Amino acid sequence: MPHTDSLTAEDLEFLARPLHGFLSVAGGTQPPQPRPLWFEATAEGTVQFFTEPGSLKMRRLARDPRASLVVAAPVGERERWISVAGRTTVETDGVSDLASRLAARYWDLDDPARARSLAAILGSELTRVVIHPETVYRYGY
Repeated sequence: MPHTDSLTAEDLEFLARPLHGFLSVAGGTQPPQPRPLWFEATAEGTVQFFTEPGSLKMRRLARDPRASLVVAAPVGERERWISVAGRTTVETDGVSDLASRLAARYWDLDDPARARSLAAILGSELTRVVIHPETVYRYGY
């Protein structure tokens, strides 16, 4: 299982697909409890997602800013996964643009119900979280 401290061009290509990532954050005495989420890998080699400022993941990240995200190929494809771990930063800019891009990536926004859901998301208070990779593991065959 080779690892590096940054995402490769091949990693970025894989992460550009509409796959769910499973986020784990440090939970103190609790074992990690991964949660699926939408994410975006950036050209700068970071990974970002959005969430509500009062969410459990945000409270945990305030105590310990380390997080990891695992993304796997879907059933029916050859096995492949990438794990990105590193410190996070919390950003307040660009969150609406990120939410709009991710909604278009994961949903059919021509569906009126999905368009209404996006409008509700954009109308809520959101925070952008950026994972700065320190270790990237990958597996595939």
